[in-house]
Amino acid sequence: MNWWQAILLGLVQGLTEFLPVSSSGHLMIVRELLGVDGEGFLDFTVLVHFGTVMSTLVVFWGTIWTLLKGLFKFRMNDETDYVLKLIVSMVPVALVGFFFKDTVEGLFGDSLQVVGWSLLVTSVLLIFSDIATGNSGWIRENRHRNGISWWQALAVGLGQACAVLPGLSRSGTTIATGLMTGVKRENMAQFSFLMVLVPIIGEQFLDIVKSVSGTGHFFSGEISGVCLLLGFLASFASGLFACKAMIALVRKARLSWFAAYCTLIATLIFIFA
Repeated sequence: MNWWQAILLGLVQGLTEFLPVSSSGHLMIVRELLGVDGEGFLDFTVLVHFGTVMSTLVVFWGTIWTLLKGLFKFRMNDETDYVLKLIVSMVPVALVGFFFKDTVEGLFGDSLQVVGWSLLVTSVLLIFSDIATGNSGWIRENRHRNGISWWQALAVGLGQACAVLPGLSRSGTTIATGLMTGVKRENMAQFSFLMVLVPIIGEQFLDIVKSVSGTGHFFSGEISGVCLLLGFLASFASGLFACKAMIALVRKARLSWFAAYCTLIATLIFIFA
């Protein structure tokens, strides 16, 4: 990997992490198109994901600080309720990460065909979320504390757990699941982006611990430090833009446009991959 490939891949990660089109799937596709060697690419993937986590922290810092201040008042206020619902949403993906991560990765690997099928599933979910929440849809938005109930938080968490599959968009799956269960659009984007912070930071912490203990291969040295840094900075910068853009899109735009894009990319994969 050279410096411009690192920047391009970082931009792809940042732009697609928050859009419902699968960042992991796009990283695999662009890596294949650029002919980047797979050796050490896991290190790069982990670092650019961390870049988008940092951009999320920047965008939502005011909200996060308010939640923390309310939480440490140690009473059941709106902030504590919201944080506990975030924790509930993280339980399914935590279980998958602890007990089934290696199984999932070994089962599906880096196959672009799997990415194609997962993109089609993402497309179907996005279409159904628009149908369900439209004027003639069968879902009516419910009123709950902080805009989301406990069972809705769990349902969104189950969606995030399913999104460990390559090509299945995490943001697309969680946002679509939330909308189809009745969460209001203006509440769903923020909840979707905040619920991923702890799992991603935790996953990277575990990778570092494994590396230090000699059981992992984090930062194996296959990719230069310059490329890792450039990829991180590119994903952080583009993530800032994409995060803000997606918040506005979820509130106003139809997700079916992203469904059409996912279907197009999946079709191209099936034809050329």
